[in-house]
Amino acid sequence: MTSTQPAPPAAPEIHKGLAGVTVDYTSVSKVNPETNSLLYRGYPVQELAARCSFEEVAWLLWHGELPGGQELAEFTASERAGRALPGNVRQVIDLLPRTSHPMDVGRTAVSVLGAGHPLAGDNSRQANLEKAAALFAAFPAVVAYDQRRRRGLDVVEPREDLGYAANFLWMTFGEEAPPEVVEAFNISMVLYAEHSFNASTFTARVITSTLSDLHSAVTGAIGALKGPLHGGANEAVMHTFEEIGIRKDEPAEDAAARAKAWMEDALAQKKKVMGFGHRVYKNGDSRVPTMKAALDAMIRYYGRDEILGLYSGLETAMEEAKGIKPNLDYPAGPTYHLMGFDTEMFTPLFIAARITGWTAHIMEQLESNSLIRPLSAYNGPEERHVP
Repeated sequence: MTSTQPAPPAAPEIHKGLAGVTVDYTSVSKVNPETNSLLYRGYPVQELAARCSFEEVAWLLWHGELPGGQELAEFTASERAGRALPGNVRQVIDLLPRTSHPMDVGRTAVSVLGAGHPLAGDNSRQANLEKAAALFAAFPAVVAYDQRRRRGLDVVEPREDLGYAANFLWMTFGEEAPPEVVEAFNISMVLYAEHSFNASTFTARVITSTLSDLHSAVTGAIGALKGPLHGGANEAVMHTFEEIGIRKDEPAEDAAARAKAWMEDALAQKKKVMGFGHRVYKNGDSRVPTMKAALDAMIRYYGRDEILGLYSGLETAMEEAKGIKPNLDYPAGPTYHLMGFDTEMFTPLFIAARITGWTAHIMEQLESNSLIRPLSAYNGPEERHVP
């Protein structure tokens, strides 16, 4: 009679970075592979960017449908009434050194806003809708003031006669932006608003799954967004342009040639160049054509052909060498630069937009919550004892 030994346990399958792992359902957004399009609640984002204000898109993400006339009017009035920078938030920002990264300022400001909110401990949907709307309204003042204080300028109070995008630019620069710039900025906000289970959104959902509060989840998401492999890429793109050298009034062809040579050298040295490639899109980021059109409009408006040359030169060299296409951060960075935003403020602008998507996911997580707690495969030393 022979004895059979039990089969050794199968080695667990490891999905580094959770690549290819589906962890939950969401009705907030979807990448449609058939049309290579990003959908917010079923609507193609390029259509939303072309036809809707950012306020309308925020409502859509939170409620599942575009607002009716009365709903939009009431929401707009509430948002405009909540735009001022609270005094305690300004005091905390003033305590932070101007050498600190603006993402650290944004993260801290969200914590202060959360600590002082009267519904901080209420995780009901209605309370979270109110907190999300308040954060949406107040955060532009944080970004605007932080850029101004770094330049030695005082706060600019918000205006209730301007839409979200126009007021954001007003508080930052102290003058009314022309319609072309407002439109391009609104487009960027819509495109950055949401993108399924990316790193920062998943971070927010993990925190929410513990039944923590909305502001804590957003604060954690900001920490994830700061990294150059996620939101920080738009800032890194501009640093690349600056390293190549931005020569105002340089012919586009000359700038393109310099950029192409820089990219070829960077790839030869196996440098990582930010702003290209995407984990989800295999045929190019579906948001890029819309954002590139907005960039082109800004290049025409400001007469900055050298920016187009740098953009085209890098894009062409990467395509020829690697077949890799740009992601949204690539056209967004130079667009914000032309508008006058400091490079380090680019990712805080991403926060202002993504607050809408993050908070939509936070509320969705709570509707059917399960603690997110994955397993790990241990590969350290076997059990041993202290001598």
